[in-house]
Amino acid sequence: MLRVRRLCSVSTSNPTKTFQSQVRKTINHSPNLIPPNSKWKLINLTPSAPSIKGLIKLHKPDHPIRSVVNWRNAPAYKLAKSFNQKITQYAPLPYTFNVSNSTDLINQLLQTPLTPTTTFASLDITNTYSNVPTSDTRKILENITLNNMVDPDIRQELLSWFDTITKQNYFLHNNNTIIQKEGLAMGAPSSSILSEIFLQHIEHTHLPRLTMKHRLINYFRYVDDILLVYDSSHTDIISILNDFNSIHPNLTFRDELEQDNKLNFLDLTIHKPPRA
Repeated sequence: MLRVRRLCSVSTSNPTKTFQSQVRKTINHSPNLIPPNSKWKLINLTPSAPSIKGLIKLHKPDHPIRSVVNWRNAPAYKLAKSFNQKITQYAPLPYTFNVSNSTDLINQLLQTPLTPTTTFASLDITNTYSNVPTSDTRKILENITLNNMVDPDIRQELLSWFDTITKQNYFLHNNNTIIQKEGLAMGAPSSSILSEIFLQHIEHTHLPRLTMKHRLINYFRYVDDILLVYDSSHTDIISILNDFNSIHPNLTFRDELEQDNKLNFLDLTIHKPPRA
């Protein structure tokens, strides 16, 4: 059975037609981002409300259910896909702390010095998309475009796209419309890059202080999974976790510690030489 979060509302009316009108209005007011003869490419001609299903996480304890939303026929689907391209063009992200895949992580770990007290731990962010604050993310995006000296008209059109896409955070379940009042829409093509905008801002704002305080040796992130390397003679995971959980009220981090000098992360099992 689906549990409706406190920040969701339930309705028997379907807002798809209203959302479709908002998409058309946004497109018509974007002359700098969309050539006149290309407007039709960003419109879903026969839109429908996103649908939801649950997938069991067999690799997790107690087999929790992961909600998956099909956004492909949503009114703003094509607009969201184009939005990703525009963000890459006008607000490129540095990806300073990201690893692109397991191979990239291995290569960086091989360059990490190990001592008898070097310790590994992983953190994951609980329900990332639904907890990314859209108002904060909008301000961050606006500041990025200001710093990149994006033309004011283009900036306003980008922010208008942001508003239209993020407000269409809904899906159907048992003939009811579930509207999420906060966070990013699950299944929306734009949610990944918007989550990155917010998380990278958090990292650049807080990691220097946390690295110095806890003497972190290394920090790697893949989407919402984080690998920490630290010296257990200077700090401990409880102190680190408490500080991470105080970064932002919307973000909750959960930890997993190495066991027998081993830690599972992504599709890897990281083996650490035993202490002498």
